[in-house]
Order: sequence, then C-alpha cells, then structure tokens
Amino acid sequence: MTVFYLAVIKIYYLLIAIASWFNPKARFWIRGRKGIFKRLKQEINPNENIAWFHCASLGEFEQGRPLIEAFKEKYKEHKILLTFFSPSGYEIRKNYEGADYIYYLPLDTPKNARRFLNIVNPSVVFFIKYEFWYFFIKEIGKREIPLYLVSGIFRKSQRFFKKYAYRSQKMLSEFKHFFVQNDESADLLNSIQLNNVSVTGDTRFDRVYTIAKNSKTLPLIERFKGDQQLLIAGSTWKPDEDLIIKYLNESKNDLKVIIAPHEIHPENIARIIRSIDTDLRILKYSEADNMNISNAQVLIIDNIGLLSSLYKYGDLAYIGGGFGKGIHNTLEAATFGMPLLFGPNYLKFKEAVDMINAGGAYSITEYDELKDKIDFFISHPDEIIHAGKVTSDYVENKRGATLKILNFID
Repeated sequence: MTVFYLAVIKIYYLLIAIASWFNPKARFWIRGRKGIFKRLKQEINPNENIAWFHCASLGEFEQGRPLIEAFKEKYKEHKILLTFFSPSGYEIRKNYEGADYIYYLPLDTPKNARRFLNIVNPSVVFFIKYEFWYFFIKEIGKREIPLYLVSGIFRKSQRFFKKYAYRSQKMLSEFKHFFVQNDESADLLNSIQLNNVSVTGDTRFDRVYTIAKNSKTLPLIERFKGDQQLLIAGSTWKPDEDLIIKYLNESKNDLKVIIAPHEIHPENIARIIRSIDTDLRILKYSEADNMNISNAQVLIIDNIGLLSSLYKYGDLAYIGGGFGKGIHNTLEAATFGMPLLFGPNYLKFKEAVDMINAGGAYSITEYDELKDKIDFFISHPDEIIHAGKVTSDYVENKRGATLKILNFID
C-alpha cells in the first residue's frame, strides 16, 4: 500500500507538471516548490523554536488563523512557520504578517519529509482540518514531535473507517491529539480506538467574529445602499448568477443588489454585465465614485478582499457555490445577522445544515424558489430581523474553540 501511495503521488506530480504548461494554477504549484529546500536552509535558523502550521488552501488558513495569532501572542519565543498545499492559499497569503516563514509544502515523499523536518526541526505541529500526508505524519511521529489536528471533521465514508484500513488508522495514531468540530467525529475516532479527542468546535467562528469586529467601513457602499434594502450575492458562479440576474431582469422592486463573483477576470465581469437588462443602472466597483454610485441599482465587485466587509451592509445574502462543488463561506455573512440563501449542495457543511434547521438559512433549487424567498423577505422586514438574529446568534454561540485548544496545549 505504501508503494502504491508513493506511485500515486509521483504520478500526481507528473500530471501537475504537464498541466503547468497551460494552467496558471498548476504553474504556480510547480514553480513555488522549485528550490524549496535551498530556500529553507538559507532562511531558517535550525536553533529557533518553530511552531509549524499547515493548511491545504485559503479556507483552511482562515480556519487556522485565530489559533496561529493566539499562539503567536501567547508563545512569543516561537517562530511561526506556515505551509500551504495549494496556490490559492499560498499566492494570496504569502505576505501574511502573522507568520515568520511561509512556503509551499514539498511533495509527500519519504525523502522530502526527512529533509524538510531536518531543516525546520519544529517543536510542535498543527495540521488544519483534514490534511493527512502519510510520509510527513510518519516522520513527525518517528521524531516524537507533538502533532495536533485542529478543527478536524470526520465522516464515516472516509478511508480511516473502512475494513482493512490498518495503515490509515496507524497514521492517525501519530497525532498527539485531535481537536474536532462535533460529537460524530469524536465517536468515529473512538470507534477505531483513538481516544485522544476533544470536541472543541470550529475555530472559523472565532475568525468570522474577528472579521466582523475589524470590518472596513466602505463609504461608497454606504452611499450605494442609501435607505434601500440590499441583497449581497457573494462568491457566485455562473449558475448562481443566472438566477440572480433573472430575478433582477424580471422583478419590479427597488431592491439594490451587489454581485461579488468568485471569478473576477474581465471576461467574466463583462459576461455578467451583458446578461443584465440595460434598463437597470449597472456599475463596476472599480469605476464607482461619490457622484455615480448612489444612482446605481446593481454593483459588480471586480476586485478581491472586500466581501467580508461588504456583508455588514446587507439585509439579505445569497452565498454562491451551491450548484457546483459546494457552497462558499456562509459564516462571513451570518456573523452580521441576515437571512442566507444558497443552492442545494450544502449538506457537507454542518453550519449550513444547522442554520437551515434553526430557520436562518434557506436552500433553493430553482428560480421560482429564489424569487419567492427574496420577495417574501422584501415585503416582511420583521422576518429579516428574525432570521438575521438566528444566524448571528448561531455564530456567537459557537465561538471559543481557539481558547479551548490553547488551554489544552498549556
């Protein structure tokens, strides 16, 4: 099985290398790992006390960020090493000031794991949510370095809980402790005789609370909203945008709408604008100023980094991704207290399921459902307040995972 896994890893690398000739993300993946051990040797002092945090991508980074920052504040003698597997995490956060060193994670081979740990020599390691790299984990265990899983979540369908999954279970036994999000995950680990588990919740709740507290004031958005109701469609893909745009083109109300698409390249922004009825007053954020923005009805966000602050101006949020692989971050909107709408692919996201059950979020599968929900909330402002309190209370009541983890580590 180990030989097979190693073969799969090398084939994966080969496929990424081929894809890098025409795929920008694959190109970043390859280039970012070139000469990595030389850079590690040049930049890292082996005598430093290093805490290593590893995240798959940007979402896991945001999940781990509260712990990184709390750890750095509490244990000032440690240097923070942050690694990413994916370019979508590294390229956006490579200048993150909360870490002393930021790199791509080398490919998971026995040689790379040994070389990496020989240079870095961390005193403690944190993997965020679900990163399980076999050779790195085995080498960490061999060196008896404390290894923690943060905000872990497990499902019965995962390989760890199948028959004859001895090697995968043995790999998990190298973790000093599992900090998991829910009781189901703890029960699954207990079922394979792993009892070093604490249900501490999800550190993302601490992160979105901090985001809300530190959100930017956006005077242009204030002028855009004025005293009208505002729908914010965040991290949308084409199937989401098609529904929102159809509503815009057919509705006769004064609702203002912000569309913040997941893909902001000029071709996609142009496609969205072309799809919207020319009678509507459409404006790109990059072209907005104090003179033109208050007259616009539809605002298209064509840059990154604004969405988490935009939500505080919304009355209603539509979260994209639910007609694809899965919905994007619902908590960034929920923390500001508003009803949430999203597509049908949400079942893997516990917070979405919880907020639907509590009456603060709603899944839609077709246009008529979307129209009915938006129209209902527009004509019932009191229901906006009620559902918004459900979502904001949900975030508030789930805070505290970061402190629980730090106290345990102490």
